[in-house]
Formats: sequence, C-alpha cells, structure tokens
Amino acid sequence: MNKTSRIPGFYKLPPEERLDKVKEFADLSEKEVEVVKKSGTLGIEDADRMIENVVGTFELPLGVAVNFLINGKDYLIPMATEESSVTAAASNAAKIARTTGGFETESTPPQMIGQIQVTDLKNLKEAKKAIESNREKILELANQQDPVLAKLGGGAEDLEIRKIKTRSEEMLIVHLIIDTQDAM
Repeated sequence: MNKTSRIPGFYKLPPEERLDKVKEFADLSEKEVEVVKKSGTLGIEDADRMIENVVGTFELPLGVAVNFLINGKDYLIPMATEESSVTAAASNAAKIARTTGGFETESTPPQMIGQIQVTDLKNLKEAKKAIESNREKILELANQQDPVLAKLGGGAEDLEIRKIKTRSEEMLIVHLIIDTQDAM
C-alpha cells in the first residue's frame, strides 16, 4: 500500500485522531506517540484553538542573551532554542557591538498600500481631479470599513495618485495608504 500525505478533512479531526493518522503514516511506536502527546504548560486543547492540524505541543529551553545595547537602551533578549551555542553567540556578538555603541535600529511606519487601477477613462485629468477633490470622503469611507483600527489610531490616512501609460491605454493608479498599527 502506498502512503499518501493527502488526508481530506484532516483539519476537522480532533488532535488525538490526527495523531493516529500521523502514527500510521510515519510508523511511529507507542513510545514515540507518547512523546508527541506529552505537553507542558500549553495544553492540547489550547494549542488546537491556536493553529490548524495540531497533534501535540513541545517545549524548548528558554535562555536569555545578554549584553544587548539597542538604541542606547539595555535589553535582555529571550531566546527559545535547542542549539546550545546560539544564545552564547548572540551574547558575544552583542558584547562586541556594545564597545562601539551597540545596535542602532530604525523602521518604516506600519503602513500598507491598497492599490486601485482606474481604467477606461475618457478624461484622465478630470478623473484625477475628482479623486483629489473627494480625498477626505474616500478616506472617511475607507475608515468606516474598519472602525476599530481607526479608533486605535490607525486606518486610511492618505491617497497617492499616479498616471500610468500602458501599451493599450492610460490609467490612474490610486494608492490608499493605511496605517495598520500593530495589525500587520
């Protein structure tokens, strides 16, 4: 009999039945199944609500990398890994970087762009003018789609309009700039 990883409805099964399917597919021993079943502080029921196709949980050693100076502030960095040298290597690299001021970081704003192509326009200038003159209405309408994001200080905040010429036509490209906050 050929083994197949094609298991329709696998996600619908309870974790125990999924593990039975894995046991059969991988020829796991009872001892190996017991290792997979063993859970730490994260129970199988909670794990099953977190991701799809859960069959078990596992724990990793949690260490702390030291010596980190980031943007002028000291940090201890938690690291969950089974590799013995990772935390030590990170700590050593941070110690070396610290002698020259540590690490400096920067980031772009948490923004997402929604792109709209406006085609089949009879008058590009008028279309662009109409979009620009309705900028606030468009932003308001966009923010009504996710009032929670807007309430948290994010949401649609700007429009960018560009004219693009393709082989077949000229069109407008409208970018809706959205502040995603911590959602993305």
